[in-house]
Amino acid sequence: MSARVLIVDDLVANIKLLEARLTAEYFEVLTAMNGPAAIDICVRGQCDIVLLDVLMPGMDGLEVCRRLKRNPHTAHIPVVMVTALDQPADRVAGLEAGADDFLTKPVNDIALITRVKSLVRLKTLTDDLMMQVSTSTGIGVEEAFDPIGIDGGGKILLVDDAPATVERITRILTPFHTVDHEPDPQEALFRAADGDYDLAIVSLNLKEIDGLRLCSHLRSLDRTRFLPILVIVDAGDNVRLLRGIDLGVNDYLVRPVDKQEMLARVRTQVRRKRFADRLRDSVQMTIEMAVTDALTGLYNRRYLERHLATLVQHATARQRPLSVLVLDIDHFKPINDTYGHPAGDDVLREFSRRVRKTVRGIDLATRIGGEEFVIVMPDTDAALALIVAERMRQKIAIERFQLPDSEESVAVTVSIGIASLVSRDDTPEALLKRADDALYRAKRTGRNRVAAAA
Repeated sequence: MSARVLIVDDLVANIKLLEARLTAEYFEVLTAMNGPAAIDICVRGQCDIVLLDVLMPGMDGLEVCRRLKRNPHTAHIPVVMVTALDQPADRVAGLEAGADDFLTKPVNDIALITRVKSLVRLKTLTDDLMMQVSTSTGIGVEEAFDPIGIDGGGKILLVDDAPATVERITRILTPFHTVDHEPDPQEALFRAADGDYDLAIVSLNLKEIDGLRLCSHLRSLDRTRFLPILVIVDAGDNVRLLRGIDLGVNDYLVRPVDKQEMLARVRTQVRRKRFADRLRDSVQMTIEMAVTDALTGLYNRRYLERHLATLVQHATARQRPLSVLVLDIDHFKPINDTYGHPAGDDVLREFSRRVRKTVRGIDLATRIGGEEFVIVMPDTDAALALIVAERMRQKIAIERFQLPDSEESVAVTVSIGIASLVSRDDTPEALLKRADDALYRAKRTGRNRVAAAA
């Protein structure tokens, strides 16, 4: 795993020591000897993780960390505080300043490599999500880092079969988080998949199963792949700890567990999980925005153009029927002119709702612009398409459309043109053209009717 590590320390000897250890693990190392220089490197996006000394002249490490975490464009960069202060309160102060982790001098090689590897992996995933967000029309980076919804108590699954440990951890976390305890690893896997948890805390001293196997299962399931995992290990159990980091464990605590350290680490993991979820939701939202019509919720023209060719290709390859319906609301402009565009929008939404209730789940319902719609119906021949279209026409015409915030209603009708595949050489363009021609024939012969292509 390669990454750019920024070492920030005012003593050259300390920089050289960390640089040698990280270079041996094939990390690229950058250095800064004061806070402003470190912030500048981070702002320019030149590093993936920061190892930050706490005690520096001028701007100390805690202030550097606060400034990095307050800036939406650098807040996602992991910061590891490196300090000679070994009291729990000192370490927790760094975490509360926004640091993602801490290391105590003299730095233990195992702790250094495991922390860096874990945080770099998270940074890589976050970078990928942020790239997708920044190139889409979803929320911006600033909104994603809004603390509303990120801070606050989390839902935690504790997997441990030692009653005394369970009682102590639950007592520590319960005032701030919701804790569910599950001693059975197999049952814990099911609960994690169904429980919408923010964090799993797994003991590596389980009696019935290797705790690392449970961690591996959690990482392999789609529904728990992004669930943060914090393991609890015995002091000196470095082999299993390194194996856990390689499996995707996010963080760890060493027995005996310090109360304040646990609270700080749990809070950090919950915040990171919620931020990543917010980014993923944004990506999903923008994907949906790209292919759906905002007003009606139906697919849009872009989606139709991309997928009609595939549906036609599959139908011809399997020698299965396929039909296309082109719908146009009759006399829609007078509705807008008489009642206003909000009323017209409401008619379009209700029209789409009725259309959606008429077609099957495998049918592709789209709004291609204005009051015009296209329905693609796989495995549907011309005769069946005619029946469906007539039922759709009746469903639109039989009940008047209620206008919003009004006791008035309007009669709405629709004209529909139908075309079906006729040969293996048929194309999406020809299919739509025949359906469109049939629609105009329905319009010319009186509207509120269905016409099939000749």
